[in-house]
Amino acid sequence: MTLDQIKEKIEMGLPGSQVEILDPFRDGVHIKAIVKYTGFQKKSILEQHRMVYDTLKEELKEEIHALGLETLAI
Repeated sequence: MTLDQIKEKIEMGLPGSQVEILDPFRDGVHIKAIVKYTGFQKKSILEQHRMVYDTLKEELKEEIHALGLETLAI
């Protein structure tokens, strides 16, 4: 799965979100996502992260080894 596909998957699961995907180790399996989304308002950080993880449930089982998140309510 490419970084663009990961970005698209999050954006589809969280319509209207702004997503930036980084690959700091350049290995394709240790990914950082910065996600800005109005739906995060009044949600705890844990709830925000769960919302993102839910969009990548299958990918986290096999394709993505580690996902770092930064979530922001807009």
